[in-house]
Amino acid sequence: MKARLPQGYGGGGAANLQQLARQAQKMQEQMEAVSAELDGKEYVATAGGDAVKAVVTGKMEVKAVDIKPEVIDPEDAEMLGDLVTAAVNGALRAASQEREERMGALSGGMGVPGLL
Repeated sequence: MKARLPQGYGGGGAANLQQLARQAQKMQEQMEAVSAELDGKEYVATAGGDAVKAVVTGKMEVKAVDIKPEVIDPEDAEMLGDLVTAAVNGALRAASQEREERMGALSGGMGVPGLL
């Protein structure tokens, strides 16, 4: 008994490989364009009721941390450190989440190694 592939599969070997290569190239170009766009974006998060504001880039680099003077208490440096950490982590999460969503939409959730 001979197994059969569903219609549209098999045959055309080289043509199918060329089409697959073109699709992969197109997806890679789209992902590079989205990546460049996201790298240029800025993400902002605050902590402590806007007492601390952190700005990060899509490249996951901290661009700025703004601290309102009234929250600077020399007796409680630990609290200020916690607020800065919370704001920076919030901004980084926002950047990371958008990158995952946008890239995942392009790749159809395939999780292709080396593309993200």
